[in-house]
Amino acid sequence: MPEPLDRFPPTRAAGLQRLADFVPHAGEAYAMGRNTDAGPGGHLAVSGLSPWLRHRLLTEREVVAGVLERHDPRAAQRFIQEVLWRTYWKGWLQMNPEVWTRYQAERDAPRASGLERAVAQAEAGATGIEGFDDWARELVRTGYLHNHARMWFASIWIFTLGLPWALGADFFLRHLLDGDPASNTLSWRWVAGLQTVGKTYLATPENIQRFTNGRFKPRGLATRALPLSEDPLPAARPLPMLEASPPAGRSLLLVTGEDLNPESAFSVAWQPEAIVVMAGGDPGRFAAAAAEDAAMRCAARFDRPARVMPMASHDAIRDAAREAAVDRVVVLEAPVGPMADALERLEAELTEQGIALIRVRRSWDDRLWPLATRGFFKFRERAPAALMADGLRILSSATGISPRRGACPAGASSSRSR
Repeated sequence: MPEPLDRFPPTRAAGLQRLADFVPHAGEAYAMGRNTDAGPGGHLAVSGLSPWLRHRLLTEREVVAGVLERHDPRAAQRFIQEVLWRTYWKGWLQMNPEVWTRYQAERDAPRASGLERAVAQAEAGATGIEGFDDWARELVRTGYLHNHARMWFASIWIFTLGLPWALGADFFLRHLLDGDPASNTLSWRWVAGLQTVGKTYLATPENIQRFTNGRFKPRGLATRALPLSEDPLPAARPLPMLEASPPAGRSLLLVTGEDLNPESAFSVAWQPEAIVVMAGGDPGRFAAAAAEDAAMRCAARFDRPARVMPMASHDAIRDAAREAAVDRVVVLEAPVGPMADALERLEAELTEQGIALIRVRRSWDDRLWPLATRGFFKFRERAPAALMADGLRILSSATGISPRRGACPAGASSSRSR
């Protein structure tokens, strides 16, 4: 079986090629085949773009625009909806960061020895449950799972094995090449009945058999999915106002693994004095290798050397700012998650040295995130008008997909595999 980085080369050029190859199939072929998990190497109906989208080697806007150049919005509505799910999750979590705090607390809570053994057994694919064990091993080996498999896996983890949802979410986030804090956390919560309160997702042998082409029909699965509960969340916070472009003056450009395509976000006229690419750890080294690709592109685009540094190298970033004689560091906004947490710590250290951290928000996020105040289908109704202002014509609510009763979110159990 090919290594993860052979299947998903961590460069923007490879992502653009994958997009070009997929675009002809983004209409009916995608809609008809997207729910079938044909096994490792057989995920042919989905786009496989999620690792590049996760790190914004490709942006949501250019993916949607590329599909709309080839397809009528109605024909491509299923795929466009998947892209919008990713944006919705990010916007919702950005306004409800307490959910991320609770996830971290549950993940890091002390565990009894019995729980440790059960989690280790599940992660190793040694539970004896057909399908589940195969998906656990596939995830660790390839860094990828079909979206439907992610949903089944999460349901079995929570309701059949009785394991804490946060530990399953952590397992995914540690191994998925496309693991996204918002999509992953909120989708696991959705399966558990926390995100849409009281509504759960139950994996059934019949559904698994049907959508794996008969490969699996596990026995002994839970026949009920009683929703988990939690204390009420605090009121959502409004999104802070951020810059739409860097302020004038001497700046260091800081590039993070949340957005490795900064050349598409800034005007041609803007020129940083120095560039640092902050690379985070990643399974299969996708993000680390993608950071090197971003550094080469940024050096060419801005005509400045670009250095790659580990995520925790706060002193080195501060020293780079001093060396460049700048009093501000410009970074594209990182959504709620580990990188946003790291930037908060960096900001405190830079401020002590008289250096400002300036966050810039992309127009896609600025237009769409504020709409994620309720459920996804309300978000989708409002999205077309916002994107029309950005030059994209997608389906209006009148021609959108009518949600089925109990329909699962396209992205349940982690970042949508698309």
